[in-house]
Amino acid sequence: MEQTKQFRKNFIWNIIGTGFSSFNSLFFLIIVTRINGVENGGIFTLAFSTACILYMIGIYAGRIYQVTENDTSITNKDYIVNRLISCIIAIFLIIPFVLIRQYDLYKASIFIILTIYKALEAFSEVMYGILQKNNFLDKAGKSGFIKSLVSILLFIIIDLVTKNMIIACLSVVFVYLLTIVFYDLRQVKSFVTKEEKVSKKNVISIFKNGFFPFVISFLGVYMVNAQKYAIDGVLTDDIQAIFGIIIMPATVMGLLSQFLIHPYLNKIFELHKTGQYLKIKRLIYKIILIIFAVGILCTGLGYLLGTPVLGLIYSLDLSQYTMPLTIILIAATFYTMAGILSPILITMRYNFVQFVVYGLISIFEWILSQILVTNFGFNGAVWAYIITMIVYFIVFYIVAMVAINKSNKKYNGKEEK
Repeated sequence: MEQTKQFRKNFIWNIIGTGFSSFNSLFFLIIVTRINGVENGGIFTLAFSTACILYMIGIYAGRIYQVTENDTSITNKDYIVNRLISCIIAIFLIIPFVLIRQYDLYKASIFIILTIYKALEAFSEVMYGILQKNNFLDKAGKSGFIKSLVSILLFIIIDLVTKNMIIACLSVVFVYLLTIVFYDLRQVKSFVTKEEKVSKKNVISIFKNGFFPFVISFLGVYMVNAQKYAIDGVLTDDIQAIFGIIIMPATVMGLLSQFLIHPYLNKIFELHKTGQYLKIKRLIYKIILIIFAVGILCTGLGYLLGTPVLGLIYSLDLSQYTMPLTIILIAATFYTMAGILSPILITMRYNFVQFVVYGLISIFEWILSQILVTNFGFNGAVWAYIITMIVYFIVFYIVAMVAINKSNKKYNGKEEK
C-alpha cells in the first residue's frame, strides 16, 4: 500500500516538476518576444537550443544510466564529482563556439549565461538521480517545480523593469544556484554518507562507460534543433524566432515521453533483470498507443486553434503558418513515440547500436536540413524536421523489437511470440 502511494507521489510530482522545467523555454520565449521584440526572440531561441545541446555534455551519461547502474562500488559522491567536471566542461565549450560564430558581445553573453543556467540544471539532475534511486522522485519533482516557477516570475519582473535580456537571464542562474544550495543538497544529504569516498577510478569509469549514452542523448537533442542551425546564417533572426515559436508546441509535446517513461524506469530495470521481456514489450505498446492518441488530438487542435492561439500569446500574425505547425505536430508524434524507446534500450545496455543509429540519422538530417533550408527556406526546415522524425521512429522501433527479442531469447532460451 505504501509503495503504491509513493509511486503515485513520484508520478504526479515528476509530471509537475518535469512539465514546469520544460515549459520554461516556452514561457521565456513568450516573455522575450513580447518585451524585447522578435529579433531578440530569434537570438534567445538559438542560444537556448545551443545551451540545451551543451546541457547534454553537462548531464553526460544522464539520470537513466545512473538509476539503472548495477555497479555498487560507484558511490553517490563519484557521480556528483563526475557531474561537476562535465558541467564545467560544458560551460567552457560555449566560449570557442561564440568566438567561431563571431557573435557580438550582447549575443555571446546570452549564449554564455543560458549555458551556465543549463549546466546548473544538469548538476541538479545528478541529485535527482540519487533521489530517484532511493524512490523519492517526488522530491526531485518538487525541486524542478520550485526552480521553474520562481525563475519565470523573477525573469518576467526583471525583464519588464529593465528591458534587458542579459540581466533577466542572470536572474535565472541566481534562482538555480540558491535552490541547489538550500534545497537539492539538503534533500540528498541523508543518502550521501560520510563514509563514502570519491574514487578517481570510478569517476573516470562513469565517463568511459557512460560515453555511448552521452552521445546518444547529445545527438538526440541535436536532432530536434538541427534545422535552427541550418536557418542561422541563411535566414534572419526574425525567421529563426518564428520557427522557434512554431516548433515549440512540438518540443512541449515531446515531454510526454519523459512523463511516461521516468516513473517506470525502476520497474523496467527490474523486468530486464528478471528477463520479463514480454512485459517490457507490452509496456512499450501501451505507451506508444497513448502517445499516438495524444498526438492525433494535439495535431487536430493545432490545425484548428494553433496559430491563432500562438499569435495571441506572442502578439504576432502567424496565420500563414497553420500547415507548417500541423506538419511539425505530426512529426512531434513520431519523435515522442521514438523517445520512449531509447531509455529502454539504455536500460538494457544496447548502447553501441543506438550510437550508430543516432550518428547515421544525425548525418542524414544535417545534409537534408542544409539542402532543404538553402533551397526552400522556412518550409524546407519544416519538411526536413518531419522526414527526420519519421525515419527516427521507424528505425528505432525496429531496433527496439530486435533487441527485446534477442534479449528474451538469450535469457529464456526462446523467442517471444
